Amino acid sequence: MSNPVTNRYEFVLYFDVTNGNPNGDPDAGNMPRLDPETNLGLVSDVALKRKVRNYVALASNNRIYMSEGATLNLLHKEAWAEVLPDVTKAEDFKKLPKDEAKARELTAWMCANFWDVRTFGAVMSTGVNAGQVRGPVQFSFAKSVEPILPLEISITRMAATTEKDAEDKGGRTMGRKHIVPYGLYCCHGYVSAPLASHPVKGTGFSEDDLELLWQALGNMFDHDRSAARGEMASRKLILFRHQSALGNAQAQSLFDRVKTLRVHQGAAHEIGSDAYYNNTGNWPPARKWEDYRVTIDREGLPDGVEIIER
Repeated sequence: MSNPVTNRYEFVLYFDVTNGNPNGDPDAGNMPRLDPETNLGLVSDVALKRKVRNYVALASNNRIYMSEGATLNLLHKEAWAEVLPDVTKAEDFKKLPKDEAKARELTAWMCANFWDVRTFGAVMSTGVNAGQVRGPVQFSFAKSVEPILPLEISITRMAATTEKDAEDKGGRTMGRKHIVPYGLYCCHGYVSAPLASHPVKGTGFSEDDLELLWQALGNMFDHDRSAARGEMASRKLILFRHQSALGNAQAQSLFDRVKTLRVHQGAAHEIGSDAYYNNTGNWPPARKWEDYRVTIDREGLPDGVEIIER
């Protein structure tokens, strides 16, 4: 494994969906998540991390802690078996050892052996206590750049579930699926160097892990296809790399340099600007990535900050 990350990063990820549901809300009949005051679509940070984890599991030999079907306490016991093999009583597993060095060793073993623990962190005190880790990589909720209009589509299944259904309904079963005809979403992310490289609190998140994260953000939707999600794709990843561990500028000031423009027949207006509201009322709705343009203000960039586009 390479050295722990020693540079702070922020990043902006653009991705889109066509005729799919990017993140259904189980409390709303699996309708696409949205902000009810603005009708802007939402995708949770948890959903994005799930896709990153799935890609990393496919593309590398790294183990994933939060994987489908995993029994977390059994994974915690692996750490105990390595660090404290003499412990056998069930009640002893419920609390961290009084020896702080051994307690840190338990957590360090989990970080070393599970990519998502050293990346996103984890609460590992669920019955078999392996400590808690605050991860260096965090995502915001993704938000659509313009309001979305979810559609409810009726679908018909021709096969019956039971013999009675076949007799009563002739084999037909009606159903529903929710889609977004098109939506462009934007997510902000953060990489904290101190939480990766600190000698005590650091997870050991490495330069190799970071490169794998960038690969996952660019390719995760290619391995997450389903009938429900339609067509989803990562469109643009913008990185702000700081020369120092603590950073050389505030994150929000860097995010403000990234603007999304709405484009139609040669005209382009920044979304949210007065020109956008005054001039786009008769424009057709966006239905593809090419209906937008992303710009980055590079003028007066703070010393020690580098912009990388991937």
